[in-house]
Amino acid sequence: MIKVGLIGVGYMGKTHGACYEELYKEGVRITAVADLVDSNIKEAVKKYGAKAYKDGMDLIANADVDIIDICLPTYLHSEHAIAAMKQNKGVFIEKPVCLNKEEGKALLETEKETKAKVMVGHCIRLWSEYMWLKEVVDNNTYGKVVTGVFKRISASPTWSWNNWLHQPNLSGSVALDMHIHDVDYVRYIMGEPTKVNAVASRDKKGVIQQMFSTYQYDDALIKAEVCWNYPSGFPFAMEYRVKLEKATVVYDSNAQPTLTVYLNEGGSFNPVLNKDFEGDNDKGGNVSSLGGYYSELKYFIDQYKNNEDIKIAPLSEGVKSVLLALKEIDKAGGMEK
Repeated sequence: MIKVGLIGVGYMGKTHGACYEELYKEGVRITAVADLVDSNIKEAVKKYGAKAYKDGMDLIANADVDIIDICLPTYLHSEHAIAAMKQNKGVFIEKPVCLNKEEGKALLETEKETKAKVMVGHCIRLWSEYMWLKEVVDNNTYGKVVTGVFKRISASPTWSWNNWLHQPNLSGSVALDMHIHDVDYVRYIMGEPTKVNAVASRDKKGVIQQMFSTYQYDDALIKAEVCWNYPSGFPFAMEYRVKLEKATVVYDSNAQPTLTVYLNEGGSFNPVLNKDFEGDNDKGGNVSSLGGYYSELKYFIDQYKNNEDIKIAPLSEGVKSVLLALKEIDKAGGMEK
């Protein structure tokens, strides 16, 4: 049995918890939980039959677990991950893995020192439509990427504990918290850009609410948009439109079917996607399916069980994606003015 200590059982922790329940057949159990919200911890203890700890550090120091899963606010990621690595645990950390360059350096140094297995929650790398595009680009199926447009937009997130998402010193603002998905994925399929630029729209306090970024490569141009201050009730959407030499691929999370390929020679088709799991998520927030979350946690569990290296979304990649996002934020004039 693989014993999991889940730190943070709010919105994202509940999502991870639902995935671990589906992994019960794989011999995975949540045996320890920690959260500062009484209602969250009581619900988790009842649901998983787990032992409660007063906080994350208490769990890391004292719980009999194999893996620590960190679903805390971003500003708490690095200190808990470092402590967990030093306890020789497998560590799964939600994205973004850290807030700044110094935290990233400390995380990487600790990983090197402890040789811990660490994975960052960049679930998009394991989201069916994005996995399909990665394979197409890697295999040169329709030629090289010429241009790409990525979009991630939503109404204002209101579910965060003590409203931490809207405090840029704690979350990095939308430019780091939500945008990191597309930053990481662009790096995943294209590598490091030769040039980056960004512009931003801000609220009355000067905090970034919407940002448009461009990534230049030797023979390609990519643009990404992020926004989280559309009106209440505005549907969450993640999209991409990628023009390759021989086809254009369009993905829209709210369309049905979600993915369409338009061939230069004429005609179009909808690829058949392999989905490991498509359970429902009723935990709140803006995610309606467990697909990518389940896939990333199953991958992590499999790599841990087999003592294999983390090749998809390792810590080093998570840190590099944060550094690129921070560069964009700097180009846009900083997180807040």
